[in-house]
Amino acid sequence: MDIISGQALFLFSCFILSCFLIFTTTTSRRRSSRGAATLPPGPPRLPIIGNIHLVGKNPHHSFADLSKTYGPVMSLKLGCLNSVVITSPEAAREVLRTHDQILSGRYFNEAVRSINHQDFSIVWLHPSSPRWRLLRKLSVTHLFSPQRIEATKSLRMKKVQELINFMSESSEREEAVDISRASFVTTLNIISNLLFSVDLGNYDSKNSSVFQDIVNGVMASAGAPDLANFYPFLRFLDLQGNGKKFKGCSERLFKAFRGFYDARITENSSRTDDKDVTSRDFLDTLIDLNQGDGDGAEFNIIDIEHFLLDLFTAGTDTNSSTVEWALSELLRNPEKLTKVQDEINQVIGQNGVVQESDISRLPYLQAVVKETFRLHPAAPLLLPRKSETDVEILGYLVPKDTQVLVNVWAIGRDPSVWENPTEFEPERFLGIDIDVKGRDYELTPFGAGRRICPGLPLAVKVVPLMLASLLYSFDWKLPDGVVSEDLDMEETFGVTLHKTNPLHAVPVKKRAIN
Repeated sequence: MDIISGQALFLFSCFILSCFLIFTTTTSRRRSSRGAATLPPGPPRLPIIGNIHLVGKNPHHSFADLSKTYGPVMSLKLGCLNSVVITSPEAAREVLRTHDQILSGRYFNEAVRSINHQDFSIVWLHPSSPRWRLLRKLSVTHLFSPQRIEATKSLRMKKVQELINFMSESSEREEAVDISRASFVTTLNIISNLLFSVDLGNYDSKNSSVFQDIVNGVMASAGAPDLANFYPFLRFLDLQGNGKKFKGCSERLFKAFRGFYDARITENSSRTDDKDVTSRDFLDTLIDLNQGDGDGAEFNIIDIEHFLLDLFTAGTDTNSSTVEWALSELLRNPEKLTKVQDEINQVIGQNGVVQESDISRLPYLQAVVKETFRLHPAAPLLLPRKSETDVEILGYLVPKDTQVLVNVWAIGRDPSVWENPTEFEPERFLGIDIDVKGRDYELTPFGAGRRICPGLPLAVKVVPLMLASLLYSFDWKLPDGVVSEDLDMEETFGVTLHKTNPLHAVPVKKRAIN
């Protein structure tokens, strides 16, 4: 049983009687209130623990396996927590579109509660909240609008060129590069410049690894299975340390954010002229909101820290991990690698530079990115939703206050949806109109509906630009002793999905680097 440690089992036994009372009372109440209503099918439940014993270290795998027996709308009892797992495009459409309003609430895990992040976060606040609408408006208008995306194009090009320059130096030394770290530094600097107008990453500095460890810590602790999520009376114990880890990592980022905030306030107070509009960043926007008299007058430094936590962690983590997964799959499939490089070379020509405008002329590259999102969605279970009232999904009753998980990882590997679902075949996306923007429910790595990831417009620029630039400027080989067929693709589960062992690859320069 992967989730429950020996220590947890010992303390768990002390609470058996209390939990049994909660379990039996809740079950009898629901039976009497629903009568003959049909609940989704699910595996038999053990007393007290329900189905916890069926969930391994990679819940998205466990749920996918169980759904083969119990269907695309499956009911699980995880301790005291009623859960429904969705594993088909049709059921996902019901959750993300048809009943989006009813199912747009969040189920808060205990790591998030450790800093009361649910009270401030665009990720966890309810969409009916005025604060959520303000945060959504700020992020869409000042970071991810078409106008803002276009205005920051030169920044992305500059940071990707710095990545290529670093790879060129490694190529000259014939050194294998940690692709996870290098891609993280690039996305870190893109995001940190959008937010604070500074580079926080350096390819030769350990500080970049520190930020990567902190971000990974936030994501891992927020997504890890936790007994406290299944048994509320165990919250104060924090048996698995997820709350402590989430709080510690978050506070380190808060300290950095507060430093940028204080420095900017000091800088602004000493200015004798107005700041050039073109040089203003997102922090300036937040300071204006904090110091203004309008809708954001109550938007204080605590709100700012939590808002930046969402933007910073999601923006750096998901983009870099997707690039790493894509390059890993290409190295495992050399014929696909050759095919996409041939396409890029034909479009860009010799001694050129990949521009964002070139991506639309690279259909096979776009297919590679989509295929990566299919096999390796950044958030394999999206984020947990909660039913605000009783609701029916494909004819099954989902009771009020049930946790609803959409297993996009399983949908991406469903043989009834995809031919050869476990194979990396970008060709499947050529000539068909399927994208990742929340309209095609067989491919929703960013979610859909009102909860769709606001950073999607940036991600679909950054990921293909980074990948195309790496493939255009270099040939790639694995370190000595590693063969493509044996490349480790093991996953580590959290809110986001990472390679357990980072990809190391040797860039082989094939053209002049501008």
